[in-house]
Amino acid sequence: MLEAPPFNVSEPTGPIAPVVVDSPHSGMIWPADFAPAAPREAILTTWDAFVDELWADAPQSGATLLAANFPRAYVDANRAMSDIDPTLLAEPWPTPLSPTEYTTRGMGLIRRNALPDVPMYDRKLSVRDVQRRIADHYAPYRAELSARLNATHRRFGAVWHINCHSMKSRGNAMNVDHGATRPDLVVSDRHGTTSDPAHTAWVADWFRARGRRVQVNEPYTGGDIVRSNGAPASGRHSIQVEINRSLYMDESAFERGEHFAAVRAECAAFTRAFVDYARAQLAGAAS
Repeated sequence: MLEAPPFNVSEPTGPIAPVVVDSPHSGMIWPADFAPAAPREAILTTWDAFVDELWADAPQSGATLLAANFPRAYVDANRAMSDIDPTLLAEPWPTPLSPTEYTTRGMGLIRRNALPDVPMYDRKLSVRDVQRRIADHYAPYRAELSARLNATHRRFGAVWHINCHSMKSRGNAMNVDHGATRPDLVVSDRHGTTSDPAHTAWVADWFRARGRRVQVNEPYTGGDIVRSNGAPASGRHSIQVEINRSLYMDESAFERGEHFAAVRAECAAFTRAFVDYARAQLAGAAS
């Protein structure tokens, strides 16, 4: 049986906008070779549940939407390819590795733990296993995102990228904010290095104007996707947006909550406004 493709792309249905939206952690189709030891309920906590659905109306505003189908627990599209924990491997990796603090906390390219003290695997993974995950899932997703951003940049001379995630309502022992109650949204640009800070501030202020509690670059500064794709001096603006799961879902049951439709409508309204904002930036630059 053929496995699902690594991603889905939803093309703009309205006039094409200089905006690309992606959701790298909302997939939950398990590849045949995943075989984790952790309970499914623990693995579901790693899932950016329904985030692709929250942003599903973005194409109606002219934005392109890219969403992963594979779980981040299998291979994390928001980590650098060298961000691997060598203790997970059955043999040495053939090239130098650069583990980050995420790997130290069990959340590298290949997760060590599903939850604190809940190992993802009861075995070591072969180099070949990990290389296959990269080649068949990680690399195609990252290549498609890069291609979409590059094409949009060529078309308009600039591109605005919204990298979409969800976060647990409270950090656990694997998070930098262990035990902290989180805001409604966290908007990040790696401290102004992946987007013009004015654009990041516009995003945060739009949600604040609707009564949302928003933090910027705290506790998240932005992952490897925005780091790799944001280059504000070249007109490439990548902004990470994290939505608190308690706003739209039942975190314990892993089900959509009573306010799901309202939050989806809010994401759609934001995308419409952000597309207008991006078009205005282009018009201003041309005048």
